Amino acid sequence: MSTPTAANSAEASSKTLSACAVLSCAYFAAIGGFNPFAPLWYKELGLPVVAIGVLVSLQSWTRLFAPYAWGALADRTGKRVRIIRYAALASFIVALGFLLPVHFGSLAVAIFLMFSFNAAIVPLTETVVAAQLTTASGGMDAKRYGRVRVWGSVGFLAAVVLMGWWFQHFGMQAFAWTTLALLGAVVWAAWRLPLQPPVIHPHSDQPSPAIRAVLMEPRVRWFFAGIFLTVLAHSALYAFYSLYLDSLGYGKQTVGMLWAVSVVVEIIWFAFQGRMLERGSLHHWLLAAALLSVLRFGLTAAFGASLSILLLAQLSHALTFAAQHTACIALVTRYFPGRLRGRGQALYSVLGYGFSGVLGGIGGAWLVSHQGYPAVFWAAAVAALGGAFCAWRSLKLDPGV
Repeated sequence: MSTPTAANSAEASSKTLSACAVLSCAYFAAIGGFNPFAPLWYKELGLPVVAIGVLVSLQSWTRLFAPYAWGALADRTGKRVRIIRYAALASFIVALGFLLPVHFGSLAVAIFLMFSFNAAIVPLTETVVAAQLTTASGGMDAKRYGRVRVWGSVGFLAAVVLMGWWFQHFGMQAFAWTTLALLGAVVWAAWRLPLQPPVIHPHSDQPSPAIRAVLMEPRVRWFFAGIFLTVLAHSALYAFYSLYLDSLGYGKQTVGMLWAVSVVVEIIWFAFQGRMLERGSLHHWLLAAALLSVLRFGLTAAFGASLSILLLAQLSHALTFAAQHTACIALVTRYFPGRLRGRGQALYSVLGYGFSGVLGGIGGAWLVSHQGYPAVFWAAAVAALGGAFCAWRSLKLDPGV
């Protein structure tokens, strides 16, 4: 029979996880309302293609430094929820710059600062969730994690569908106010997140453990190399998939359907991943995700004219992204415990999505201009194959996890 203290602790944990789910839903709804439609807004503002390309790339540039800076601050202060709250508020405030008269410089500053501030939200929320779900062995309850993370996918899917209808009826002139409304929802959700007791670790009077020592472990280096290459492969999808489909003559409804299919299977995976992940180690799932990514992007490059094969390829998103993401979060939680946890989650954002996003965008654009769209997906298949090799090496070095 549980004691009152244990019951209260369980209730507080459940309340925190529910609030994290709401915040994840609001955050990814804001991303779903911004990322797919921002280029259309920039175009309506009269900006040239080069300027639009620069503005679109700013999110990836902020991922090179912002997540780690926020993670380090959180590890030092232990006040993760307060940082999430004020970062969300600051992101909303700087986005007010979207209402200023059109000027490339002011718009670039507003976008850069907005993404610099909201770069704190996901890694620190993941850290709060991981702290609630850490098991006695140092692992993570993947089943309960999936129940929280699935709401981010739900928010993104709902925003993509609803915002498409919204802007179709009200025009892109509603974009700035719509973005502010979505960011306002993120602020509201951040303030619903219960404040956590400051994270106090044993021997807190001693210097913070050196993260370099963890990064020097071979298993961790191969792990991060695998993340980088597998996510680099997916950067072709995020940056060029819609343009590729458009070049093949597919209509916007078909493009939207193919994107929606990938998010739906992602949601299904997060909802039921608990039993699936028990069938193999975390490294086995990373290896499977990378190998399936090779097939996915190879099929996309070779059979772009076949809608049925493209649909089949998109269905693999449940493993190539969703399973891979859960395995990564669980391993980061294991490799970066205690006072390193915030910086570990931040490194996942920086190495996984920062460098890969910048390189994928720049390198992909060069490939498209010189070799056409299929070339960028062939390159993605090669990158995924490299990710599979790294995942295999990490598995050999850390076979029990």
